[in-house]
Amino acid sequence: MGACTYSISAIFSIFLIHVSMGASDPTQRNILQCLSNHSWSSPPISSVAFFPDDPSYVSVLQSYIRNLRFMSTTTPKPLFIVAPTHVSHIQASIICSKIHGLQVRIRSGGHDYDGLSYVSDVPFIIVDMFNLRAISLDVENGSAWVESGATLGEVYYRIAEKSKILGFPAGVCPTVGVGGHFSGGGYGNLMRKYGLSVDNVIDAKIVDVNGRLLDRESMGEDLFWAIRGGGGASFGVIVSWKIKLVSVPEKVTVFKVERTLEQGASGIVQQWQEVADEINEDLFIRVVLMPSKQKKQRTVKAKFVALFLGNAGKLRALMDQSFPKLGLKQEDYMEMNWIQSVLFWSNYPNGTSMDVLLERQPKSEKFLKKKSDYVQEPIQKPGLEGLWKKMMELGKPVLTFNPYGGKMSEISELDAPFPHRAGNKYKIQYSVNWKEEGVEASDRNLDLIRKLFDYMTPYVSKSPRCSYLNYRDVDLGTNGIGTGSYSEASIWGTKYFKGNFDKLVQVKSVADPHNFFRYEQSIPPITNWKGKMAE
Repeated sequence: MGACTYSISAIFSIFLIHVSMGASDPTQRNILQCLSNHSWSSPPISSVAFFPDDPSYVSVLQSYIRNLRFMSTTTPKPLFIVAPTHVSHIQASIICSKIHGLQVRIRSGGHDYDGLSYVSDVPFIIVDMFNLRAISLDVENGSAWVESGATLGEVYYRIAEKSKILGFPAGVCPTVGVGGHFSGGGYGNLMRKYGLSVDNVIDAKIVDVNGRLLDRESMGEDLFWAIRGGGGASFGVIVSWKIKLVSVPEKVTVFKVERTLEQGASGIVQQWQEVADEINEDLFIRVVLMPSKQKKQRTVKAKFVALFLGNAGKLRALMDQSFPKLGLKQEDYMEMNWIQSVLFWSNYPNGTSMDVLLERQPKSEKFLKKKSDYVQEPIQKPGLEGLWKKMMELGKPVLTFNPYGGKMSEISELDAPFPHRAGNKYKIQYSVNWKEEGVEASDRNLDLIRKLFDYMTPYVSKSPRCSYLNYRDVDLGTNGIGTGSYSEASIWGTKYFKGNFDKLVQVKSVADPHNFFRYEQSIPPITNWKGKMAE
């Protein structure tokens, strides 16, 4: 498919024509016939294809929208949704979308912050992977095959079902879908010990632009490299992943404590910056900073949440030696097994059954916006004091500091597209949530988080100012739906991938030279790329 030359008004006219299709519409009949002709599985693809006149269309569409900003009546809707139960459903969706000039959006859990897996301004369909969520464990060999529609909670549950001494390094939110999480990198509270999710992926199956089902051997090492952190949706539809499980002790220790500025939070955060990336790799301490009101007085509250791969005695000795300013007491340390720590980090009360990890819907959806940064030098006391003042002035955005170091500093930034390795002390996630509907509330909250992001410019990475791919942020720029412009894409591409961006472009140019798999921040091909990647 070449570059799109439609005007915006023409695009929306085409979009409205398609969305209004009914059962008797010849275009819909043609698409259904095409899907059936290219799919051979049972049940037939017609049973998992949802058009706007289908009673299930709205519920299927909305069930995996996690950001209410994209739930409005004015948000562009897909021409139809395919929820595959078989690989041939994916293959047919790709082939028929090419024939009918439709764009494909791929959704596994719907947590992508800027909605790019289920919204587009050109005629599009959604391939929604939620039916493909089988998890096959091989405990003896310490591995598992996980389909992309599985959630992290389901992965953790199935591991814990079979073993008390195996785990997997991935995110702390159990309703996140595996497909997007793994393909963007996938970090969590085991990353200082074991690296990212993609550092522990050993095989994958992908349906490419030609409808072929490929594994690591048949796709080749370049494409396998690209989908482990480069965003799978630029290259095809990833069906499943083979992961290497990791060892966890029978007993781990956690803690969660809060300190306000009046309780010395400034000095504690200062010390955290000095030690969090240097401390024992078995320990991960996250800091969440939020504006707060205490007795009608504005302040900032710092919440420290930790996972330690060991018992409370060892952790207490480590904290007393390396991080004494936090001032933990004996009762702050809680010992439990690894799966209980997963629940603890998900804010479930102690004693909650691990069955909750099988619930695919979050407790609540919100209007939200997220952004990210990397910090390579500690923010000194004057900088922190300025930050507290800014946070109290804005009154809403929350900052989360996630420490690096450990295994993250040992893995080369060339090993996977995710380049943020040695030299980073911690990552910042900026977050703002709101409940009020309407454009005015949205604009007001977006302005708050952008102001805080701009304020942090002097304190974060430079040339480029780096960001994390899985915290998709269209504020960084887009490359245009139809153009696939390299120059435009390199603006945000170097923020996400640094020097790995050019290799991703080369892989894309071979794997999908006509840029069929594209979206606002997809990897563009170089159209005249003729060569093959160097070994």
